[in-house]
Amino acid sequence: MIYVLAFFGSFLLTYGIRFVALKKSLLAEVTERSSHTAPTPHGGGIAIALTWFVGLFYLFTCKEIEPSLFYALMCGSLLSCVSYIDDVYELSPKVRLVVQALVSILGLYALGGLEKIDFGFWVLENPFLCTMVAFLGIMWCINLYNFLDGIDGYAGSEAIFLALAGWLLFGGAHFLLLSVCVAGFLLWNWHKAKIFMGDVGSTLLGYTVAIFALYGQNNGVSIFVWLTLFGLFWFDATVTLFRRYQNGEKLSLAHRKHAYQRAVQSGLKHDRVVLLAMFVNFILLILGYSALDNKEFTMACFAMALLVLYAVIKWVDRKKKFE
Repeated sequence: MIYVLAFFGSFLLTYGIRFVALKKSLLAEVTERSSHTAPTPHGGGIAIALTWFVGLFYLFTCKEIEPSLFYALMCGSLLSCVSYIDDVYELSPKVRLVVQALVSILGLYALGGLEKIDFGFWVLENPFLCTMVAFLGIMWCINLYNFLDGIDGYAGSEAIFLALAGWLLFGGAHFLLLSVCVAGFLLWNWHKAKIFMGDVGSTLLGYTVAIFALYGQNNGVSIFVWLTLFGLFWFDATVTLFRRYQNGEKLSLAHRKHAYQRAVQSGLKHDRVVLLAMFVNFILLILGYSALDNKEFTMACFAMALLVLYAVIKWVDRKKKFE
């Protein structure tokens, strides 16, 4: 029942947020960096956040989620609040980074830090070093998910994929909850989008995925399983950042050079790019399952995932050159 309520709650809240955004002219304007062609309401991620946090509290009261995971995920509520303020008033980058760092620290504290990183053939067991790596990882996930929220349905579809993949591989009511919370919003965000999720949604989803990965590592699931599942987003964001650095570009400036954006520029419609991404994700799911089921092959599966992702980038390069 909770899943039905969460889905319709998200759907109806998104409708209400869109209605208010249109009344208040809270629109994402079209710029040379945009992938949309008309001013569109934003901030729909509030619907995801509200239904997600209410649902998490319900699962916690029913003892269907482990306390440390619950508290770590709930730390994302602070991130959502500040990100929404940023959507409306455009906070300074310093303020955003300070809040993101604080939330990352609180989330890691709730999880008890990160005791080890399992490379399959070798385990790094230095809690301080592992926790520092985890902190940087959370910060990167928060921001890269925001970078990859640029076309209709892309960020929402990725979140649903990761949630369902988590449920299939590991079980857990929280995964199903996240999938329905995002699905209610996605119906309004599918091409052509009637509303965007904004930073309030994208930063929360990035943080949530990072917490899933770190919680899994602390409970015997190599973090490279989640890196495989989440590969489409972090690989594109990381490779693009590196390429821009090589070009001598100012990294803080907005751009349209990610692979998914260049795929749209090549002539593919938003929904076609999303469907192609889901096909790649299906391959990553197979590799993620193989890495989980055969721990001695964890890094081999991760390496194969990198090859798949590299091939995707090169395919996009042929359609639209990185400049």
